[in-house]
Amino acid sequence: MLAPPDDRETDAGPRDHRRLTERFCAATRTVRPVAELIRFVVGPDGTVVPDLKRKLPGRGVWVTATRAVVDEAVRRNVFARSFKAKVKVAPDLGMLLDRQIVGSCLESLAMAHKSGRVAIGFAKTEAALADKPVAAVIHASDAAPDGVRKLAAAVRHRSEAQEAGEVPVISAFSSAQLDLALGRSNVIHAALLAGPASNGFMTRCFGLERFRAVDTGGRGAVMRREPRIGDEGSE
Repeated sequence: MLAPPDDRETDAGPRDHRRLTERFCAATRTVRPVAELIRFVVGPDGTVVPDLKRKLPGRGVWVTATRAVVDEAVRRNVFARSFKAKVKVAPDLGMLLDRQIVGSCLESLAMAHKSGRVAIGFAKTEAALADKPVAAVIHASDAAPDGVRKLAAAVRHRSEAQEAGEVPVISAFSSAQLDLALGRSNVIHAALLAGPASNGFMTRCFGLERFRAVDTGGRGAVMRREPRIGDEGSE
């Protein structure tokens, strides 16, 4: 698709873009769906700020939502050119943005937990796989492999017995991060039960997967293959 004129490199604020389904990526100079982009604005001190919720006031610049493209935008000084102003851009903006997206995922997981949609611990995860509508299995990224292998077997048994599709496996978060999100200690395994609150978490995880797609060699937050982590004796 041909890039639009340069005067469309910025939007006029939240009201201007709220109903649009596509925007112009200032880095790749292509038009992409809004869901595949991140909006940036300039803060009061002249610093470029990511607007993950697309609600911050002021003119915005849109960049493709991958770490590789954001890093390239920083390297090529895309933000100053698009805002047509001298702005301050953190050299590690891509890394900072990764942390923000992870934080957004964990906040959403906490909301799912408050809605009663998270079963925590090896035994409860195994039980949920037997007879509950599981939307995803979560394993801490810093766990040992034995428990995950056993839960992977439970997932396969579920698929065969219920003729169900694959259950996504999420292993992007450490045990410490899961502890904070779920208000428990030593969280290693959990089952995410289907429901509206769970949908929000899954959407954010797929966004994290897309953001990390290039620099992780295709291994993102949500995988449809057996991971290498887990521990049957811990939660």
